[in-house]
Amino acid sequence: MANAAEFQDRLLSLGLARVSEAAALASARLIGRGDEKAADQAAVNAMRDQLNLLDIAGVVVIGEGERDEAPMLYIGEEVGTGQGPAVDIALDPLEGTTLTAKDMPNALTVIAMAPRGTLLHAPDVYMEKLAIGPGYKPGTVTMAMSPSERVSALAAAKGVSTENITVCVLERPRHEEMIREIRSTGASIRLITDGDVAGVMHCAEPQVTGIDMYMGSGGAPEGVLAAAALKCMGGQFFGKLLFRNDDEKARAKKAGITNFDRVYTRDDLVRGDVIFAATGVTDGSLLAGIKREPGYLTAETILMRSKTGSVRRMTYRNPVK
Repeated sequence: MANAAEFQDRLLSLGLARVSEAAALASARLIGRGDEKAADQAAVNAMRDQLNLLDIAGVVVIGEGERDEAPMLYIGEEVGTGQGPAVDIALDPLEGTTLTAKDMPNALTVIAMAPRGTLLHAPDVYMEKLAIGPGYKPGTVTMAMSPSERVSALAAAKGVSTENITVCVLERPRHEEMIREIRSTGASIRLITDGDVAGVMHCAEPQVTGIDMYMGSGGAPEGVLAAAALKCMGGQFFGKLLFRNDDEKARAKKAGITNFDRVYTRDDLVRGDVIFAATGVTDGSLLAGIKREPGYLTAETILMRSKTGSVRRMTYRNPVK
């Protein structure tokens, strides 16, 4: 078996983009059809088929769920031809199944690849998340700060009033108190209904998206994917696992996690070089969605490598019969 030193990110990157594109194109026919499960399954099938064409010895560490919960792309599933480097795979074949079913913005297909043993095997529990973009000193914001303190600290570091800060938050009842506190500072909030990987990625390009910071709790697996994106784009990410019961703690122990109070940084979640690809399914502020033209489907993909900090946007015009 190949080792981590043989991880050829440049050679693998285009193949990873094809995986992401295949999933997006497969789910395109179900945009706005109201069937979340069918859209997700189409993306899963296409992503798995394309992954198995790659010359990698891949293991899914962030996937569709445990083996008894997901028939494909389950955690621990081996993918690829088995002939290439040993790699970890983190994926969300359709980040925003509801967004796709309702034809709402910012549905994506997302996948990251890194040398074996370098991506945190995050259990399927909640994670408190905090993210800001590149260019700030370490410690500018911390998990120990209250939401209002984070806004004030970021505004001071940016040299602006708190009224010039915009925070992205997942719209959930659990965030109502946090939202009130953020708004008490004069900051504005961009509420999103789903898709917190895209929400975190918005922080890396505030001049494009208008978002300075991400706050709130969401799925821990998505936290690893978001950290992989920020490792390529630049920015700070912090995450702390949240447990509602003993069953969730047992799930974490099974994944090798023993310190339940640990605050993970971006580089704790992604400990080596990583490549990341995302393709737009519906139109969003990061990527254009799938476009239907006579005889063609056109997809936009962002492909990134942490080793070089390169961010490549690609348009794929795919003939269809």
